Amino acid sequence: MKLPLFPLQSVFYPGETVPLHIFEDRYKQLIKDCRKEALTFGIPVFINNTISHGTEVQLVEVVNTYESGEMDVVCVARQVFKVLHFEHQMEGKLYAGGKVEFLEMENDADESLREEVLQRLETLYDIMDVPFTKTSPKQFNSYSLAHKMGLSFEQEYELLLMTKETDRLHFIKKHLEATTNVLSEVNRTKEVIEMNGHFKNFDPLDFQDFKL
Repeated sequence: MKLPLFPLQSVFYPGETVPLHIFEDRYKQLIKDCRKEALTFGIPVFINNTISHGTEVQLVEVVNTYESGEMDVVCVARQVFKVLHFEHQMEGKLYAGGKVEFLEMENDADESLREEVLQRLETLYDIMDVPFTKTSPKQFNSYSLAHKMGLSFEQEYELLLMTKETDRLHFIKKHLEATTNVLSEVNRTKEVIEMNGHFKNFDPLDFQDFKL
């Protein structure tokens, strides 16, 4: 399939709302074409000076149009794709395009794994003293809070490339375990530092059975 392409240094997951500020002439033209022809377009992830994968998005609404022609638009992310061929300008257009192949996704995770990941995520939020909104495991998936669990840009991209929900949830679970352990240790260290210089109440030891 051939798609108009709008490379960005950002990762978007299927089902995610994508707000964009459009200011370049080539992308103003792209949005106008999307409105006129009901086109979708792709946002390939620009990472390590290259693009290979991204997400197809669909224009939902043009929220604001400015005198300069700039626009605020809202899109929704749909499918993950692999870029097979990239061209800097589609024929007769200002914007880029290319041939893409959509990845086949497997929603193979069981509810117990979803529930475990949710519990670990709630633990992380508790440690950071951040409010956590309860979510049903049945409604939760790996993309739901992917941008809100401290993944690096590289980790978010790695997650995007995974085609199995089980693999994505295990990846997130491993990250949450490591992050929670680090934050717990940081909090413990902070408490030790804050105690420094304060009078300490030590429990007396019983030396009756003490031997050299």
